[in-house]
Amino acid sequence: MPPYQPSVDWQYEVPTTGSKRLPPAARYVESLTHQGYGFEAAIADLVDNSIDADARNVVISFLRDGQRLVGLLVVDDGSGMNDEALDTAMTVGGRQEYGDSSLGHFGAGLKAASLSHADSLTVISRTKRSPSTGRRWLTASARDDFTCDIVDPSYCQALVDRYDGLIEWHGTIVRWDRVRAFETITAGQADRFLNDAIEKLETHLGLHLHRFLARDSFNVDIVVEDVTTREELDHRGVEPIDPFGYRISGRPGYPRTYTAPVEGVGNVELTAHIWQPKSPLVSFRGIGPLAERQGFYIYRNDRLVQSGGWNNTRSPEGHLALARIAVDLPAERNDVFSLTVKKDGVTVTPAFARGLEQATDGAGNDFASYVQEAVATYREAAKRATEPQRKAVLPAGKGLDPRLKRTLRDELPALEGEDPITFRWDSLASDVFFELDREERVVKLNKEYRQVFNGGRRGGLNDAPVVKSMLYLMVNEIFQKERVRATHLDNIALWNSVLVTAARCELAR
Repeated sequence: MPPYQPSVDWQYEVPTTGSKRLPPAARYVESLTHQGYGFEAAIADLVDNSIDADARNVVISFLRDGQRLVGLLVVDDGSGMNDEALDTAMTVGGRQEYGDSSLGHFGAGLKAASLSHADSLTVISRTKRSPSTGRRWLTASARDDFTCDIVDPSYCQALVDRYDGLIEWHGTIVRWDRVRAFETITAGQADRFLNDAIEKLETHLGLHLHRFLARDSFNVDIVVEDVTTREELDHRGVEPIDPFGYRISGRPGYPRTYTAPVEGVGNVELTAHIWQPKSPLVSFRGIGPLAERQGFYIYRNDRLVQSGGWNNTRSPEGHLALARIAVDLPAERNDVFSLTVKKDGVTVTPAFARGLEQATDGAGNDFASYVQEAVATYREAAKRATEPQRKAVLPAGKGLDPRLKRTLRDELPALEGEDPITFRWDSLASDVFFELDREERVVKLNKEYRQVFNGGRRGGLNDAPVVKSMLYLMVNEIFQKERVRATHLDNIALWNSVLVTAARCELAR
């Protein structure tokens, strides 16, 4: 090759004289720990892998030993991995083929999401045709020389057997140890930390995976497990939170579908919604500040990858709080829409904004008219008389079915920063149906009458939802009082007398 000769003209191709291989330094692993993954987003990335493996059930287990949180597991009953597939999954930058409908995109999620929060990542898996196998990354070893440990096969099988109610012939367990957030919990704060962490995780998964959770064939549960006794200390099923799940549209004629011609992609459908003003529903108010939740909700293969925002097509404003638009990304890769590594947003080129300007619905209405009607709906509601406001209540805690707690949050404003009211069955005098522990905010139910509500079946943590919900509404105000007055004590005595008599009548039948 002749030597490069400088020229006064612009060089459209950069001249080269050869090539050399430059493998990543071991410190590349350290960069994975600083990807900025939030805790909920990291867990969601692991659940994405479970969905790609055709899992029907996923259990996220917080592991507790007394007052300490010692780890976290994500267990699924997906197709699992053999040794070769597991090596690829655990390789930093490992090449993995994704189908058109896969949620995985870059091949970095498992490692980046996990090592952002834990100093030890273990993955154990089995398939129908291969035995249990495992690999472990320790961040310290990975930083040195990319060393990944092979987990003892007997331990792999033992851990799979521990969860044989979920993993039968195939499945995967992702284990986090030395979780950095867990190690910051001060003495006596484990319950508060767990309640807050699980609430946020429920909301994040319920929102971003709502299309999957709405199907009968897919379930996600969050549990707290005592590693010594194997007792489930808490168990919550994640419910879908549909950001378009209103009961009645905020304006007649909506939702309405617009078609935007986007250069480089083709026609992109935009399903425009207008929420009811002042809606109390969790799917409207409970997923974040309204200013951040207006705008585009972008899906990739039914997975929500952006929950609000205008993608630089306009600025958020209070009058647009009711405007939400669902967009499904095209299956084919393109240069217009780019998904972030953490699946928490989409960047777009100016071609999308130009497409919006030309978007129309079937009747010829343009997208700008939708924006105007969303603003008008908000302003019209602001002029109307103030609607009756329900009194704020203490939040519902353990012992209530997650679906019931979701409804209570939808219907009643919660007092911020307050500990929840929890329910548990206990040994009480036979003439007492329930007692209140106001200091701990616990409603104790007499387990002598538990069978009345379970029809002979074994009771669970969230059983007897009817009586628990009634008591929750009845005693909420009493828990809020600094002093319990004689009228409150008389009400408690009255309710106990009636409920004990009713329970005994039911037992006699």
